[in-house]
Amino acid sequence: MKVQRILPTEEAADLLGLVREIADGELAPHVDKFEAAHEFPREIVRTLGRAGLLSLPYPEEYGGGGQPYEVYLQALEEIAYHWFGVAEAVNVHNLACFGTATYGTPAQREELLPGMLSGELLGAYCLSEAEAGSDAASLTTRAVRDDDGYRITGTKSWVTHAGHADFYNVFSRTGGPGARGLSCLVVPGGTPGMVIHEPERKLGVWSNPTAQVGFDGVRVPAGRLIGREGKGFLIAMGALDCGRLGIAACAVGIAQAAVDYAVRYAKERRQFGQRIISFQGVGFLLADLATQIAAARALTLAAARLKDAGRPYSLEAAKAKLFATDVAMKVTTDAVQVLGGAGYVSDHPVERWMREAKLLQIVEGTNQIQRLVISQGLD
Repeated sequence: MKVQRILPTEEAADLLGLVREIADGELAPHVDKFEAAHEFPREIVRTLGRAGLLSLPYPEEYGGGGQPYEVYLQALEEIAYHWFGVAEAVNVHNLACFGTATYGTPAQREELLPGMLSGELLGAYCLSEAEAGSDAASLTTRAVRDDDGYRITGTKSWVTHAGHADFYNVFSRTGGPGARGLSCLVVPGGTPGMVIHEPERKLGVWSNPTAQVGFDGVRVPAGRLIGREGKGFLIAMGALDCGRLGIAACAVGIAQAAVDYAVRYAKERRQFGQRIISFQGVGFLLADLATQIAAARALTLAAARLKDAGRPYSLEAAKAKLFATDVAMKVTTDAVQVLGGAGYVSDHPVERWMREAKLLQIVEGTNQIQRLVISQGLD
């Protein structure tokens, strides 16, 4: 990937160099094996954690990287370029750390964040349910006060890292109906009463499992309530704003990988006595794709810089997620077309990137939801 990057510090440039080195040596050689085996690369993710790449945007005092979001997103893009399944793990883990880092008490941060940010523990984010996807305020999983803790009952859907996570952020109803009745609890993996269902049979991202997680009277100490009761929806939406930027960065990484591969192929493939990139139908197509990727990257980093400056960025995060993931879908589909029949077989990775790009238009709020968010925010 040859991208001219403007980074805020020399340290950030060195960090991106480290990410590329790890991605080239630890990710790229293994992606096909783990995807084909539908196997989660837990040790590879742990390696990223030990290198500090699971906690880049969080405070150094608790073991985080202390990096601005614009640096974290460019690191995430580099990871997604080589293996989206691992980049998704990084993004979801950061979602799972958000509540404790942002709304936790000093005591909770002191107790929980070092383990979360060290990379030894992996997090999961449990918001969606079978009947509460885009409408998160209608979820029905309930946490009932029980002496000095809570008992959680319900089932969460579409949980990434299900069965592999060491802690789960579980959004549950502790009060009445609607958004104000929701709270966030951190539940250790393996707590009695947790049931991990069979993984979903997905179109793509086979190396990172997604499954329902059931909670049958799971008991959690009161000290695992993040924020106060009724703050859950606010925590969830704040995490999703961050997560949308992460998804946008992943989309840019996948799109860049696809266009780079298509360009290499078009320079090698010859028809009618010349390289197919010399035909305007192919060359101009690739030029348009490269331009759209650059625009998606710029939009994503502009939103990140607003976040880093402490300014409102929710609408810009929605725009970045919407645009970048739509670009990724178009780029990967057109990359398959450039390769022709070769693009439709697994001998080449473009078909995998196309399947992965489809997911990005759905997760962290579908692109229809992003359009709703943006339209409601227009002045």
